[in-house]
Amino acid sequence: MANNNEFVDLIEQGYRSKGESITLGAAMLGDETLTGSLVNIPLKTINRHGLISGATGTGKTKTLQVFAENLSEKGIPVLLMDLKGDLSGLAKPSPGHPKIDERHEKIGIPFEAKGFPVEILTISEQDGTRLRATVSEFGPVLLSRILGLSEVQEGILAILFQYCDDKQLGLLDLKDLKKMLQYATQEGKAELEASYGRISTASTGSILRKIVALEQQGAEMFFGERSFDVMDLCRLSDDGRGIISVLRLTDVQDKPQMFSTFMLQLLAEVYNSFPELGDSDRPELVLFIDEAHLVFENASKSLLDQLESIVKLIRSKGIGIYFVTQNPKDIPSDVLSQLGLKIQHALRAFTAKDRKAIKLAAENYPDSDYYDTATVLTELGIGEALVSALNEKGVPTPLVKTMLRAPMSRMDVLTGQELDELIRKSSIASRYNEIIDSESAYEILNEKIHNAQQKAEESKKESTQKKSARRSGMNPVLKVVTSAAFIRGVFGILNKVLRK
Repeated sequence: MANNNEFVDLIEQGYRSKGESITLGAAMLGDETLTGSLVNIPLKTINRHGLISGATGTGKTKTLQVFAENLSEKGIPVLLMDLKGDLSGLAKPSPGHPKIDERHEKIGIPFEAKGFPVEILTISEQDGTRLRATVSEFGPVLLSRILGLSEVQEGILAILFQYCDDKQLGLLDLKDLKKMLQYATQEGKAELEASYGRISTASTGSILRKIVALEQQGAEMFFGERSFDVMDLCRLSDDGRGIISVLRLTDVQDKPQMFSTFMLQLLAEVYNSFPELGDSDRPELVLFIDEAHLVFENASKSLLDQLESIVKLIRSKGIGIYFVTQNPKDIPSDVLSQLGLKIQHALRAFTAKDRKAIKLAAENYPDSDYYDTATVLTELGIGEALVSALNEKGVPTPLVKTMLRAPMSRMDVLTGQELDELIRKSSIASRYNEIIDSESAYEILNEKIHNAQQKAEESKKESTQKKSARRSGMNPVLKVVTSAAFIRGVFGILNKVLRK
């Protein structure tokens, strides 16, 4: 009992918050849930980023759902990457269940079923509010990172962007960029080399092939107008709750380059658009990246460096980023070290490699006098997790096994009819789903090439006409003297004279 009391005191002191907080659940010691010993996460530290990890079927998605609901309740907008397609249920209240009531009775907080304000977003052919960005908004540096360009190729891309800026040519979509690459080594070669230096055909060909590879993953739907304003992710509902934007990515799972392209551009755009806030009392926006290993596993070193940089700097803008994945090792160590909140669901040890991975995962958490972390990781039940966070002063909280609360919304997907109705109610879908094809580099360069070809043809025709005119305007005497008949006649007379 003494141990129990000491543990309760430790948890209540460690997870006590003077300011606003959200409640994840109640502490557990062994198999016992300590009713009323609540695990609270201060809003002040939520922009310090976090991790939700665990094996398949251990409750990661439900934890993400609980987190998003509670943030919305506090008036904080949320963006969820829905790769499995099971988060749209946030829009409808939970039907409830006796087991949910039993769970909440153990935790010591009442259960209330409710739906939340949800915006459905898409970057593909799926229905929803469409997210787009122009090639110009990416810029040469970010685009080079995404395409994995060499230093020389990156320099060429920078020249092409500069040329387009100088000539006021809009780079809106990928066909604009491809046309610019072709123009630089064909019709516009002399012009560009005179102002910017030699551009290698081999390098532009390599860049073009990488763009085509990106297009094959569906990127042409993401590039273009109208560009999505990231400030629209920060909207509140009429009752003051944060809108939960659910980005449908079920058809992007097998297109990791497309997913990482979108993610990096979004983070860069958020970082550039949001004002500097320093150490604010609450986040402005929280992003949850489900299946986060897709962002990292195929990323080049330069792309990883860019991601790490953004993760480090973006928190001062009041933005929290949460990675959701199966194992902490899916996240690069430099990024993992930046994450203040860690929610670890069960890991399974089926092989020697699994056991080694569990030992490594246990080392990511503070030492505890009450848990053998590596052992507990294999014994956690569904809806239970080890939690380690930061208190309001930024100090790590005690490691605690937690009985997590249940989602207030539905824990399944909306029907097709419900989803269509939700999309129809959107206040921004009509604006972003309008197809815009402004005059840009593609059209301007095509016109420029056409005019140049037409001018060349006219010049050739004029030259031909002048030559013809010169021939037709010859002196009549000279024309006779130089004619073939006259020359043959002269040679005939000369032959007769010589024979005599």
